[in-house]
Amino acid sequence: MTVTCCIRYVLDPYKRDAFEAYARNWLTIIPACGGDLIGYFMPHEGTDNIALALISFDSLAAYEAYRSRLKADEAGAANFRSAQSERFVLNEERTFLRPVTLQGRA
Repeated sequence: MTVTCCIRYVLDPYKRDAFEAYARNWLTIIPACGGDLIGYFMPHEGTDNIALALISFDSLAAYEAYRSRLKADEAGAANFRSAQSERFVLNEERTFLRPVTLQGRA
């Protein structure tokens, strides 16, 4: 069953440019590590400090394998370090979603 990881970020609204550069880096890192990246989404209207990312996987097991590859990836590790040092992400939440299909459960 395909699952989509929805990551909800609470940002420092004064550091959105730093977060956008961080998100842009993931556009190549995530697919290289095996995630099907749907995209990163920045605030546009309304709330100015919430961003989202959507990444799909064939299963939760595929997600776990991806996480292992991501931790070992040099570019991924560097991107994580930049987020920690620059502190533009105040909070991060992950929700795993399944698609709704005509047949019921996917």
